[in-house]
Amino acid sequence: MDFNDFNVYNAKDQILGRLASRVAKELLSGKKVAVVNARYAVITGSKGAIVSKYRTRLNLQEKENPEHSPYWSRRPDMLFKRIVRGMLPYRKPHGKSAYKRLRVFQLMPEGLKGFKQEATESKDLKDIYVNHITLGELSKLLGYEKGNGDING
Repeated sequence: MDFNDFNVYNAKDQILGRLASRVAKELLSGKKVAVVNARYAVITGSKGAIVSKYRTRLNLQEKENPEHSPYWSRRPDMLFKRIVRGMLPYRKPHGKSAYKRLRVFQLMPEGLKGFKQEATESKDLKDIYVNHITLGELSKLLGYEKGNGDING
């Protein structure tokens, strides 16, 4: 895959919601975006509250037809994509095309190692937030096991 025309964002130690909203804005403006190290993006708040919130989302089922229920992945990169999708009008044509321009990777792939990464302003997380959890830790607590069909880390 050729990443020459992609804006590359490194999610390591970045707050998930802030990074996701910036990525969504870039996608809606017509740019291609690649996010690397999605596993290390940070969600702020109480660990127990965050895990229970996402467990509730995983267990949602429609009574009439469970196949029509919303699907939340346990993989960190797919979880990041789903969060960005919630910030896009993904049912409209311009939102669908924006979502197709997004690539998310759990770790740094070989093809993106030499690329310049876009900088996002942030302070040291330990100074600002006492309680936080990474997307990789959340995925592990939700039942994701690395290695079953995982191609990028």
